[in-house]
Amino acid sequence: MKFKIAKLPGDGIGPEVVDQAEKVVKAVCKKFGHEVSFEFGYIGACAIDKYGTPYPEETHKICLESDAVLLGAVGDPKYDNDPTCQVRPEKGLLAIRKQLGLYANLRPAGTFSALIHKCPIKEEIVKGAELLCVRELIGGMYFGDKGRTDDGNTAYDTCIYHRDEIERILKVSFEYAMGRKKHLTLVDKSNILETSKLWRQIAQEMAPQYPEVKLDYMYVDNAAMKLITDPRFFDVIVTENTFGDILTDEASCISGSMGMLPSASIGDKSFLFEPIHGSYPQAARLNKANPVAAILSAAMMFEYAFNLKAEGKCIRDAVSAALHSNIVTEDLAENFQSYTTTEVGDWIAKYIYSGELD
Repeated sequence: MKFKIAKLPGDGIGPEVVDQAEKVVKAVCKKFGHEVSFEFGYIGACAIDKYGTPYPEETHKICLESDAVLLGAVGDPKYDNDPTCQVRPEKGLLAIRKQLGLYANLRPAGTFSALIHKCPIKEEIVKGAELLCVRELIGGMYFGDKGRTDDGNTAYDTCIYHRDEIERILKVSFEYAMGRKKHLTLVDKSNILETSKLWRQIAQEMAPQYPEVKLDYMYVDNAAMKLITDPRFFDVIVTENTFGDILTDEASCISGSMGMLPSASIGDKSFLFEPIHGSYPQAARLNKANPVAAILSAAMMFEYAFNLKAEGKCIRDAVSAALHSNIVTEDLAENFQSYTTTEVGDWIAKYIYSGELD
């Protein structure tokens, strides 16, 4: 097969970790006989600096012409520390999601046997947890009307959801649940929010189409608690945009490090893959950032965009081997040597191609 990948490194540590993901993708393609090419595009603060917008038309064109998008991170302190700034790097993420129609964000969270001691939750509680959060990505409060009145002293953000937006994300969630343990949890706040009441109503209407799936409902505050006290309860979680953003970051503690968690954003025609961590500007260009989340995002790319399960598994096996061999960056190293971002990427890529290392 031939693949064309849009490479959007973004800001901070984004370029460093995406370089390692690219390296791994090339190793997998070499091993399995695929052809791959990458085309660079700007997004985030670097795009504002060059084009005056966080998601330039040139980048959008590259994404439309590619089979998948591999993104690093966006964000820069010079914008973060200026609350009056009207053009922010994060708007690049909202723009790419909206313009590519990426309505479903998939964030897996589970334990790594080599890192379970790094998890702040007791091992007997977290061991064996393996969940998938399906977050609606282009609706809700992040995209609703917002502004200020009363001379700037009153602010508002509007959360709006339409039936078709809810139906399509629930359809995706039911189908993923069918391929897993057939357990789907809808997280909402339907005792208070009208949008949540509509989510729950539509879920109840759709449930008979998936009689094998056990559907339950949970308020978001209870779900936040249960992620910590009983994460093994969950299989597939589906929720709206804002709740999903918060809960998936919380779920990163299950893996022991946010630097380990990948994500996929999918639409009807486009696919984007990125680590869930931010741009971590303090570590930029120091060659010490953990590239595993970006590398595992590449694994998700093979699995979800190209339906190549063996290629994805090959990457996961190589990451697992690196962890068990203590080939990790300083955030995971304890009483043993740490490795640079580049060294971790090199080791994983070499393992993929050779299948073993001395």
